[in-house]
Parts: sequence; C-alpha cells; structure tokens
Amino acid sequence: MKKISIMIPCYNEEENVVPISKAVIDVMNKELPQYDYEILFIDNCSKDNTRSLIRGICKENPKVKAIFNAKNFGQFNSPYHAMCQTTGDCTISLCADFQDPVELIPKFVAEWEKGYKIVCGIKTASKENKIMRFLRSCYYKTIRKMSDVEQIEHFTGFGLYDKSFIDVLRDLKDPTPFLRGIVAELGYKRKDIEYTQAKRAAGKTHNNFYTLYDAAMLSFTSYTTMGLRVATIAGFIFSFISIIVALVYLVLKLLYWDRFPAGMYPVLLMVSVMGSLQLFFIGFLGEYVLSMNKRIMNRPLVIEEERINF
Repeated sequence: MKKISIMIPCYNEEENVVPISKAVIDVMNKELPQYDYEILFIDNCSKDNTRSLIRGICKENPKVKAIFNAKNFGQFNSPYHAMCQTTGDCTISLCADFQDPVELIPKFVAEWEKGYKIVCGIKTASKENKIMRFLRSCYYKTIRKMSDVEQIEHFTGFGLYDKSFIDVLRDLKDPTPFLRGIVAELGYKRKDIEYTQAKRAAGKTHNNFYTLYDAAMLSFTSYTTMGLRVATIAGFIFSFISIIVALVYLVLKLLYWDRFPAGMYPVLLMVSVMGSLQLFFIGFLGEYVLSMNKRIMNRPLVIEEERINF
C-alpha cells in the first residue's frame, strides 16, 4: 500500500489546526481509502494554544505526527525541513489556513499516479486583497523576466512532491532554501493544476511587508544576476554622462569665462543623483552578500524542541 504524507506548517493557528486535520483525514478516508497516510504538523514556535491542540490530535490519531521548533526559524526553513522528514511515497504541502483547497488532494494524487513527479497548485484567481494580488503579479512577471531559470507564476509551494524529489531536497543541504525557485530549477515531470485561492478560514495572516520583502529578495538573490548587471551598466552610463557634462561645462567656461556662471546647482544635482544611485546599488549588492553569507555559514534549517509519534 502506497503512503501519502501531508505536511502542514503552522504558526499561531489555534483556530485552524483541528479543522484542517479533520478535513484532511476525511478526504483520505473517503476519497483515497486505498492509500496509507501520515499528517505532519511542524509548529514554528507558536505563542497561542496551537501546540496543545496538536498534541491532542496526535494523541487521538497515531498517524498524525508533530515537530515543534525551538524558535521561529522563518517561513521557508520550517516547511522545507518538515518535507525532508516525511516518510511517504509522495508528500503534499498544505497550509493550515484553508487557503490551499483540501479537495485538490485527490486530483494531485491522480496526476501523480499518471507518472508526474511534481504537481503544482497554481493560483489563477484569489479572494485576497486586490492590491496584494496586483503586486504579486507584478513581482512574478519581473522575476520571471530577470531570472535565468523559468519561474512559476502564482505558485506558493502548495502541491505534491514525489519521494524521488524529496530525496533531491534532502541532498541540497541549502541553509536558506526557496522551494518555489528550487521546483522551477530542478523540478521534472511537472503538472500544474489551477485553483482559486480562498480567504483564510480563521485567524490573521502572518505575512507583512518584511516577510514579503524577504521572500522577494531571496528569490532575486538566488535566481537572478540582473540586479548586479544593472548596477554595472547604470554606473557606466551615468559616469559617461557625468564626464560629457563636465567637459561641456569646461569648454563653455573657457570660451565664455566672463559670461557663463556655472554655479553650484549642477554640481549639487549630480552629486545627489550619483549618491542616491550608489546607496541603492550598495544596498542591493548587500542583499547578495547577505544571501552568500547565510549559505557559507551553513547553519541548520531548524532546531527541534520536540517530536511526537515518530
């Protein structure tokens, strides 16, 4: 009997962990009874009652496992680590807030049985904030044009991964993994299934400007070199313009030394423009250096505090 692993990352999801576990178990028992299954919750150091509820679920059902992190290790490391701890013939990554439809699990499995190694859930529509939807679309289009690797638009990680691909993830040993980019770069025999993203069933989203910025910068620094090349090209262009302007001012001053008041305005303007550009690209270069630094340190993805039902 084949075994399906369902990995559910959570952080302060006390209103959702029990309903999502019941929904997944119901789907597995009614629509996929021919498969064995395990559900793996990984909690990223929740501050509410999430852990107590997960302990209760694990006590009632030995097929439900849990990993409790010692602290919050971020939105990328925690689910990636959990996926590498699953034991099924395939692993399905699923959010606890019901924005990833549980009813798609049988469709994912059906495509997997046809021979696909990765089945991605692609958001073609969303009931989230329209402004956020627009900004996400702009981001995906930008990264897709700038990256050497063809990126998958509106893919959040929700999908099915064959055991062979999970083995690839285990072998990567990447301390700052970006699953969406890894799937785009190394994924093979992939099938995309479209869906409409629902609103959160309960609770508040944990995404904010910082987490979204962190995701954007991680994808930029991991899968693009365009930023550094733009900095080089822009630096060359503005340097050339500055030299031309300086030569023009010099010639005009030599020819009309008594009638051409150059003044300080052009100098101040050029210094301000060049200074702003330098600050921007130094910061952008710093993002690349920070990404390299994290990889060089090679720290563990997470530190576990407790395991249940392993």
